[in-house]
Amino acid sequence: MPIVPDYTMNKRLAVLIDADNVPRGTLGGIMQEVAIYGTPTIKRIYGDWTGPYIAGWKNSLLENAVTPIQQYSYTTGKNSTDSAMIIDAMDILYTEKVEGFVLVSSDSDFTRLAIRLREAGMTVFGIGERKTPEPFRAACDKFIYIENINKPDEPSQPDEVHQSRDKRARSSDKPDSRIPRSLIRLIAQSVADLSEGEDAVYMGELGNLIMKKKPDFDCRDYGFKSLSALIKSIDRFEVDFRQTADPNVKHPYVRDKEA
Repeated sequence: MPIVPDYTMNKRLAVLIDADNVPRGTLGGIMQEVAIYGTPTIKRIYGDWTGPYIAGWKNSLLENAVTPIQQYSYTTGKNSTDSAMIIDAMDILYTEKVEGFVLVSSDSDFTRLAIRLREAGMTVFGIGERKTPEPFRAACDKFIYIENINKPDEPSQPDEVHQSRDKRARSSDKPDSRIPRSLIRLIAQSVADLSEGEDAVYMGELGNLIMKKKPDFDCRDYGFKSLSALIKSIDRFEVDFRQTADPNVKHPYVRDKEA
């Protein structure tokens, strides 16, 4: 599961999907991902449903209770779907029925919309393919790659599980080769930004800050299911768990050993 900032929990979300820029067959995974960040109270998908590709969407729309919005392609080469989504988003914004938006598209045309919604105090999540241009990704509070959402879990045999655990034990003293130096620097700088003279920082606050700095950050890109697991694999950082007032609850803290 990806890290989830505290400010995104239990929000009422409007999910607006650009059918022209989302692969068919990914809708179920997308809606499961959205549920991590809040409650989708409005679910709409936009496209010209008179076209031949409607058959590929029908069952998925029914299974996920997503409402199709018809938008005719009046002129060849013009994307009227974008305009319909933008108009609906602004209508929803002013009804004050939601606290956040999920814009599902790989199209940079929604960059200004994401910025405008955030200016209005909305939390904005973007979901799209890796080809999504940087401006749209950066305009969102968090951007999630469809490729990560729909990455299948690889089943492991008992001997493979034992081998992977043994491998982790042997390599726990050095960074995972999949983790770039730029990410290690980002984590270290974020720890420094939050430390304020303390020897360690709370993992939840660290995750929030990392995603503010890099909205498309996702532990799954590096083969990990949590930020804690990723950081534990890097020798530069130390993670310890501190007791809270509740005897059954401990919170993870991160320390930069090179600070």
